[in-house]
Amino acid sequence: MPIIIFPVAGVLLGLIIGSFLATLIVRWPDSRSVISGRSTCDHCGKQLRSRELIPVVSFVLQAGKCRQCGGAIATDHLAIEIAAALIGGLALFVAPNAAGLAGAIFGWILLTLAALDGKHHWLPDRLTAILAVSGLLAGFLADIPTFSDRLVGGLTGFLSLTIIAVIYKQMRGREGLGRGDPKMLAGIGCWLGWSALPMAILGASLAGILVVISWRLRGKEVTADSMLPLGSLMAVAAFPLWLYQTASAGFTY
Repeated sequence: MPIIIFPVAGVLLGLIIGSFLATLIVRWPDSRSVISGRSTCDHCGKQLRSRELIPVVSFVLQAGKCRQCGGAIATDHLAIEIAAALIGGLALFVAPNAAGLAGAIFGWILLTLAALDGKHHWLPDRLTAILAVSGLLAGFLADIPTFSDRLVGGLTGFLSLTIIAVIYKQMRGREGLGRGDPKMLAGIGCWLGWSALPMAILGASLAGILVVISWRLRGKEVTADSMLPLGSLMAVAAFPLWLYQTASAGFTY
């Protein structure tokens, strides 16, 4: 079987998963059901037909507008679908096996958390728990990192940010980290192991610097009270680390 089939399948699966995740990201914060209820236009409320829900393709064919009222379709859906497709393709490119599919799931969970944190500063406990548990279960599919490294990574990730949050609050008299951030780093530790956590934090810090620079360039005021979505930044750093870690492990094609 040609090896290119695996990343192509990852892209196609990512498009389908991305469409679902985009709906979840929109509806979950409003306590709306993700499974029940047909998709509708945000402007006129028209119920969308199946041909209007094809990931990416429908957006392109409709020029980013509702067929009924001409209202602009939010680009969030398109961005999530494309990102999920890239995650699926890359994961199954570096590991065309069950471990690669597990890595894609890791990326899709990170993508969801990143979007929710970026838009709502919210890292749901249910999702961070799924991140941690799936990371431990993935240890049965890949030897690197070892299961013990994953366990230590989960504990280290949670304790390290929790301690930093406590110290910051004692020194500044206010919250400096969201309660979901330590739980998310714990989940990342369960996937990447304890030794990858410093690089995850370094990558998140560099991404944060770039975000601040972009704010400055757009004229946005940046102060000590400006809120950066640490969960989103950690997600941006964590998936590339998984790709590097997996590729370095030398999975055979």
